[in-house]
Amino acid sequence: MVFNETDIRRAFDEGEFYPVFQPIVELRTGRLRGFEVLARWNHKKLGAIPPDEFIPSLEKCGLIDRLSRTILTGAFALPVLAGNALTISINIAPIQLLGARLPEGGFALDRLVIEITESALLNDLARAQGTARDLKALNCKLALDDFGTGYSSLQHLHTLPFDELKVDRSFVGSMTLKRESRKIVASVIGLGMSLGLTTVAEGVETREQANMLHWLGCDLVQGWLYGKPVTAAGLPAVMVEAQRISSAAAPAPIDSAIASTDLLPAQRLAQLQAIYDGAPVGLCLLDRNMRYVSLNKRLTELNGVPAAAHLGRTVAEVIPHIFPLVEPLIRRALQGEPVAGVEIQKPPAADGAEGQTLLLSYQPARDEAGEILGVSVAIMDITGNKRTERALRESENHYRHMMQLNPHVPWVLDNKGEVTEASERWEEFTGQPLQEALGNGWQKMLHPDDVEPTREAIRRSLTTGQPIDIEYRVRRPNGEWIWMRSRGSPRFGPTGKVVCVYGVVEEVDGQKQITEELQNCQAELRAAVDAAPIGMVLADAQACTIYMVNPEADRIFRGAVFPGQKLAEYSKLGLFRIEGPALQPDELPLARSILRGEPVGAKRVEFNRPDGTQARLELSSKPIYSDDGALIGGLMMIRELAGED
Repeated sequence: MVFNETDIRRAFDEGEFYPVFQPIVELRTGRLRGFEVLARWNHKKLGAIPPDEFIPSLEKCGLIDRLSRTILTGAFALPVLAGNALTISINIAPIQLLGARLPEGGFALDRLVIEITESALLNDLARAQGTARDLKALNCKLALDDFGTGYSSLQHLHTLPFDELKVDRSFVGSMTLKRESRKIVASVIGLGMSLGLTTVAEGVETREQANMLHWLGCDLVQGWLYGKPVTAAGLPAVMVEAQRISSAAAPAPIDSAIASTDLLPAQRLAQLQAIYDGAPVGLCLLDRNMRYVSLNKRLTELNGVPAAAHLGRTVAEVIPHIFPLVEPLIRRALQGEPVAGVEIQKPPAADGAEGQTLLLSYQPARDEAGEILGVSVAIMDITGNKRTERALRESENHYRHMMQLNPHVPWVLDNKGEVTEASERWEEFTGQPLQEALGNGWQKMLHPDDVEPTREAIRRSLTTGQPIDIEYRVRRPNGEWIWMRSRGSPRFGPTGKVVCVYGVVEEVDGQKQITEELQNCQAELRAAVDAAPIGMVLADAQACTIYMVNPEADRIFRGAVFPGQKLAEYSKLGLFRIEGPALQPDELPLARSILRGEPVGAKRVEFNRPDGTQARLELSSKPIYSDDGALIGGLMMIRELAGED
């Protein structure tokens, strides 16, 4: 529709032209950045007239500049915009750029963004440069609008001092459907990042579009997803609800290790290469034809092939001896299936050498639309780990065998005093299954009188770090009680606290019976020896020492002979003396009996007591044999010959 100049001027005079404001949102944070100011015409007869119908008529009549000034004047005068840091963007038509004039007012011009379409630069680029410099001198920002729809965009970006680069809505609207549009949007955003320009996407209407733009690294977005244009009266509500509006359409988070959008493409590449080369695992990217696109130094070491020999060649060409093992894995990843943690055995490089064990992971590499571009590969040499695992398994097997074959019952207590591990022989002793014995279950088999002393011994060991050595009674499957002895040693952690206790438990019931019998026998022997009217001295054949001295012998010798004394000391101490040549220690009656097994008949000797008195004694001795005929000791009998010839 064509409007005449008279009708247009009347519309200006009657205030039919007015501004509306469309939110511009920071994509990564959801924060409201500003508004694009758009012109609207509410004709008194025709109603709302779209801009694409009335803008050509205003340009033809030379009134387009008046429209821009009217719209900006109205925006500058709004108190709700004057008192904050929000920006205002306005599009300048081609004819306006060559004679651009801004309205007077108190609005800070560093918050004003002048959007210039590419077609506005075609006729007089030199004059456009001058106008752009003037606008920049006023601290205004410049945005190149509808980028990619003109004819010489790169020249304009190089020539004019732009701050922003706007992606045309035609590409944004079709980017989720057409690969070509998607690649154009990606290229525009990448170009803007390379030149240090803020990128703004127009016409964002769906979450899918927002997510894709976020993935590509776009800075700002506007469109119906973030709010339709509103009049000045609706601005306060939009600003109050800005956070809610942006959050409702927030893009999905970027699930990527390199998610920063603050880096230029060249910087990203350098960062990626640094990560690649610094990684302790082999990394590479394969295209859909299984050709190496990129790789790191570690992979060249693992493959034993220089980097230059990888690039552009297929996996089958670079590592033909391994390719049959990995081809199915790569093909699964190319179908979209992540393949992680697969172990393969690499053939040895030479006869007798150890083959490598490799841990492989294959991840589908996708573009911004989710299409598979290739496969990301990570390879780790775990040969050393597998060697260690084998050693640990062997050690554990040895330990298990020791636990099962040990005649004792090994056990392990944790720092709470509960059994975490024990031999299955516990079940042989008690009939209690091992699983029931773990924790504190084993204490159920103890005699009621022995439970608390046992617990106290454990608590004391965990608290003080002292070893455990305790005896207790355990019920056998037949119901009888047997004595068992538990001994354990604590293991300490870095802080000095007990972390666990290792120990064994053994049956000592038979030993206790033997000990009791020996004690009874010893008591009977002591009673018999002590009651003898003559002196008696018992000696041990193995140690060649005095074992027992009765009271009569002690009276005769005045304490010169006592248990533990070696027979060889007799001669050194002058305990016995016979008239004539001195006897050697092994000639003494008791020594002859326990060393040679010879009995010695009555022999008279003189004995100098420690107190200086002298006694005349009659000595005799005989060897003592065990039931199986082994010589185990000797007995010497002493009778004092008081007054006898």
